[in-house]
Amino acid sequence: MRKLSLDALARQQLERAADSSSGRAADTVYGGHEHVLRQTMITLMAGSSLSEHDGPAEATLEVRRGRVRLVAGADTWDGRTGDLLIVPTARHTLQALETSVVLLTVVRSP
Repeated sequence: MRKLSLDALARQQLERAADSSSGRAADTVYGGHEHVLRQTMITLMAGSSLSEHDGPAEATLEVRRGRVRLVAGADTWDGRTGDLLIVPTARHTLQALETSVVLLTVVRSP
């Protein structure tokens, strides 16, 4: 068994994102190519975003800190600390309305 502090990882990522020209930082928390489940912590400084990309088969986004907006076409969903957003399978973007930390959980198709 392994134990991780998501709060400690978030603090580290906030420092990295603040120093990054992109205003972002990300680390795989669990999973990888050998697993079906993958969890990635993503930190976005206020005003930064992830550009439009395809949605995975199945994924959720837990907002750990801050406020984000998930946009897919004409649809938008706002999330704040404690919210869980279901990621659409359609192409979408993620925008940081304020400095934010999210935990993306993806189930890859086998």
